[in-house]
Amino acid sequence: MNKRALVTGGCGFIGSNLSKALVKSGWVVDVVDDMSNGHLELLDGLKLRVIPVDLLPAFYEKASRNIDDVHVIQGDFSHPNVLNNIVNQRYNVIFHQAAVPRVSYSVENPSHTTDINVSATVRLFEACRSSVDRVVWASSSSVYGGADILPTDERSPKNPKSPYAWQKSAIEDVAEMFSNLYGLDVVCLRYFNVFGPGQYGDSPYSTAVSSWCNKTKDMKPLRSDGDGTQSRDLCYVDNVVHANILAAESDMIFGGQCYNIACGDRTTNNEILEYFKNRFSYTVVQSVDWRAGDVMHTQADISRAREELGYEPLVRFWDGLEKTIEWWELEDGT
Repeated sequence: MNKRALVTGGCGFIGSNLSKALVKSGWVVDVVDDMSNGHLELLDGLKLRVIPVDLLPAFYEKASRNIDDVHVIQGDFSHPNVLNNIVNQRYNVIFHQAAVPRVSYSVENPSHTTDINVSATVRLFEACRSSVDRVVWASSSSVYGGADILPTDERSPKNPKSPYAWQKSAIEDVAEMFSNLYGLDVVCLRYFNVFGPGQYGDSPYSTAVSSWCNKTKDMKPLRSDGDGTQSRDLCYVDNVVHANILAAESDMIFGGQCYNIACGDRTTNNEILEYFKNRFSYTVVQSVDWRAGDVMHTQADISRAREELGYEPLVRFWDGLEKTIEWWELEDGT
């Protein structure tokens, strides 16, 4: 039997890369995306059938499906028609990537982001009870806050510093509770600072690397928050995709278990900005104030993911940066 997946946020940065990899691996894939930060062009190369969420029941009554078709459902992942698809057991695995991901946006809009990142996700999990084999859910390293011990392992206390981080922490608790109450097998992947091709830099959700690539493309100054000494365990998107598929295909019962997904090292903003200045002649760095809710350093201990998932980072930061620059079509001396 074909493996059947629903990828929420599948027209976004991580979701689109994951959807392509799943299709390549033989999965039958549906995508749901409200297109607030999704782009159909990120799924270029796949055979797409776009379905408005309100027309979903009528579509399934009349349409036949080829195995390599990717159905792109345009709408909210917690829409009743999407939840009915889940309850009716159309999928083996839900890859839940959809979220409002930006820390600063959550600080400005705590209630709106809680509605999406918490309430809608609980509705999704509720539909998954007794309906799917597993939910692979995108958590975040932000749940640790400013961890005192680096590298940080999964036993470290959670200390969220922003609404976004708290929302991720809350759903980790929900995942464990749903596993205990209903037997829903959820695995939580704590992503560390994901970057790579498909991450646009002019979005309010862009990360520093994508923003700097975008600014370089437009020959504009690169923003440096604070003094640039903050450091991150920057994880190329192929590593995250690899971890998702390993988690989905594992024989383990996870029961809400959490795993760090990263490279296990860290790079400072200043090191990356210096690279841009040396590589691209136009680069100018503009310093601004520290961002509210941000932390100084992140670095993951990835031992648990190695031992239990068989995870190993496929692409290290500097190689990933080169791949990202190539995707942006940046030329030396820009």
